[in-house]
Amino acid sequence: MATIKPFRGLRPPKELVEQVESRPYDVLESEEARAEAGDNDKSLYHIIKPEINFPEGTSEYDPRVYEEAARQFQKFQERGWLVQDKDEHYYIYAQTMFSIDGHPLGENGRTQYGLVIGAYVEDYMNGVIKKHELTRRDKEEDRMKHVRVNDANIEPVFFAYPDNAVLDKLIMRYAATEPEYDFIAPIDGFGHKFWVISDAEDIKTITAEFAKMPALYIADGHHRSAAAALVGAEKARQNPNHRGDEEYNYFMAVAFQASQLTIMDYNRVLKDLNGLSSEQFLDALRQNFIVEDKGADIYKPARLHEFSLYLDGHWFVLTAKPGTYDASDPIGVLDVDISSRLILQDILQLGDLRSSKRIDFVGGLRGLGELKRRVDSGEMRAALALYPVSMQQIIDIADSGKIMPPKATWFEPKLRSGLVVHKLS
Repeated sequence: MATIKPFRGLRPPKELVEQVESRPYDVLESEEARAEAGDNDKSLYHIIKPEINFPEGTSEYDPRVYEEAARQFQKFQERGWLVQDKDEHYYIYAQTMFSIDGHPLGENGRTQYGLVIGAYVEDYMNGVIKKHELTRRDKEEDRMKHVRVNDANIEPVFFAYPDNAVLDKLIMRYAATEPEYDFIAPIDGFGHKFWVISDAEDIKTITAEFAKMPALYIADGHHRSAAAALVGAEKARQNPNHRGDEEYNYFMAVAFQASQLTIMDYNRVLKDLNGLSSEQFLDALRQNFIVEDKGADIYKPARLHEFSLYLDGHWFVLTAKPGTYDASDPIGVLDVDISSRLILQDILQLGDLRSSKRIDFVGGLRGLGELKRRVDSGEMRAALALYPVSMQQIIDIADSGKIMPPKATWFEPKLRSGLVVHKLS
């Protein structure tokens, strides 16, 4: 069962939150962060992308960059840009999307409500916190250095938890009150609200409800989760007086009810057809797919096992034939697995998708127009659009102990960073 705790968050004063908050470190390049930070010395990018404080071209892995992160973090605290709460709290973080793929969702949009919690390191180690992606050691080590040098989780990880009526009712009660923070982020245009839970009974209820849950699920942030847990475990080993209740035994996560989360399509653009002509490629596809030419108008996959291919100015719908996937296998039934096996490997022979230079990946928020643009520009030869994975599929895979194929999920909205920080001591 899941163990969580409240914590004394380090937060920006209300009037500074929009100057401090930022996108997560891993969704933008160094030069984008440099541009977004501009002359704003309160931007969290100075802590999470501290290479922007060095000459252009400085590696984000330069030892001086990690030292700069710690220096900036200390400065933010000294100048009152981040202030620690006097008591331990849980927090509610709500995100509202006003459009998806260019289609408006109405004046009120679609809102998901997350609880900001201290997640238990031991739950990560023993599998109560479940994963669905592989992590790379070099990326883990980068984040571990960042956690160590700051002695803090500067950015949260993104969890899902099984739907819970008690927690839903509690959250909605807070959602009807005035939030601590309320802003629309300039880049994504999404609404972000934040409440502080200080009532002792509410805190007790949240802890007790999570204690009934057999598992929590990492939705996004596998490298941050691994790094936070590994540093916590490292600190426990290094402390001769370790008791088990120290703050480093927990790391910061925002946990959302599974049914509220939106997973968008995560699409592929292809540099070449492995030496095949367009007609040869389509013929090869016909072995495992029913191929229909839909013409020049953008076609979005409408159901599982249906794919869209953009090639030579035409959109084709590819429908996987019976027998090409195993409906009883939580991995084999995934469209990302079907397309990887039957198209990207068997026909195009792309090898390891994580490292291949012949493929790129486009998150669904950009829409299928972005796929068309990249092919029409001549940068790419073809594009493949997938029907999105469901949250239930992710849960089934995580519960089975299996790992999803690479680049399978795209969660939106992304968590903003800088609303709250968790210190490890």
